[in-house]
Amino acid sequence: MFLKFNLPVKTPKLVKRLYSKYIWDKIITNDSQKVIYLTFDDGPIPEVTPWVIDTLKAYNAKATFFCIGENVFKNPTTFEYLKKSGNSIGNHTYNHLNGWKTETTTYISNFLKAEAVMESKGSEIQKIFRPPYGKITKKQAENLIARGYDIIMYDVIAHDWEHNITKELCLKNVLNNTVNGSIVVFHDSLKAEKNMRYTLPKVLKHFSELGYEFKGL
Repeated sequence: MFLKFNLPVKTPKLVKRLYSKYIWDKIITNDSQKVIYLTFDDGPIPEVTPWVIDTLKAYNAKATFFCIGENVFKNPTTFEYLKKSGNSIGNHTYNHLNGWKTETTTYISNFLKAEAVMESKGSEIQKIFRPPYGKITKKQAENLIARGYDIIMYDVIAHDWEHNITKELCLKNVLNNTVNGSIVVFHDSLKAEKNMRYTLPKVLKHFSELGYEFKGL
């Protein structure tokens, strides 16, 4: 894929052009429409995911949750709450695999295992997939695209999981880089919880006051 160094907050335009088969943002053609697409990776977990859902609801916002199959299996009640929330749900592999370090057959098998466990819980998951770490090989991506899946990447990544940045910097990352049509990455995980709990309500408030809607993919 790309970027063998620390991920930037804003995905460079060159990367988007080089990997144009992946979805990095949404082009808003209607000048009067202002939309941001928030996404949450690595859940669902009972300690964080319900709080995210309730916070979104307080702002009449929708988002997309890229779920790890193992977490769906371990936390059926939390996943049920997510399903009933009306937010979008996508696949994030069963065990959070790094595509660069995983043989294609194993990667696709793990993806299918996640798909199966979500479908077994009665979820109408969309045909959307986000590769963990943003790392996926061309062969893996082609296989998923052939199955009808869109590969969802991102325009802005909050870096909420990084313990070496402050919650204030996490907020700044999002506010200073998000534009109309941006796909923004947060994480509903324990690792990201501190920064994300501080940042998310402020992002929702800031952009809501500017007239933006928050939609699922």
